[in-house]
Amino acid sequence: MKASGVRVAGGYALAVVVLACARPTSGSLLAALPVAALGEALRLWASGHIQKTHSLATGGPYAHTRHPLYLGSVLLALAAGIASLSPIAIAALCAYFVAFYPVVVAEEQAFLRGKFPLEFAEWERHVPLFLPRPLPGGPRSSRFSWGRVAANREWRTALALPALFGLLWARARYFP
Repeated sequence: MKASGVRVAGGYALAVVVLACARPTSGSLLAALPVAALGEALRLWASGHIQKTHSLATGGPYAHTRHPLYLGSVLLALAAGIASLSPIAIAALCAYFVAFYPVVVAEEQAFLRGKFPLEFAEWERHVPLFLPRPLPGGPRSSRFSWGRVAANREWRTALALPALFGLLWARARYFP
């Protein structure tokens, strides 16, 4: 099984660990909201540009970082850590990303390099792997589409985010 498949299953287990270990407060939930909103906004923007396996997305956030979806996920995990106020949850989140993301990113890089060799080489020259550049760089051929957001099922993450915050709020209120 590819690391990407294990990553998804591991994500569900991670959510259980975070919720079980969390000790959120109203303040931690409020502090986490802007980080979560930024992470999901980035994921929505990226989802509106990507056509998986059909073309190389190089516009929008893909002109700043080659992996904006993963960067958005890291921001969402950071928000979960802030909201949880739990060193165990934060350690689990960090371990998850260290264990899975370098492998998944390498798999994706290899796939894209093989599928779109010329476009990828040009894009790779101008756009950093993960940490975004402030100004867009490289070719910018993709355009945003809400249809792509729907096709990429980003609605699942967009719905999971308020559900997670709702569960953390309930944990803070009823099970401090």
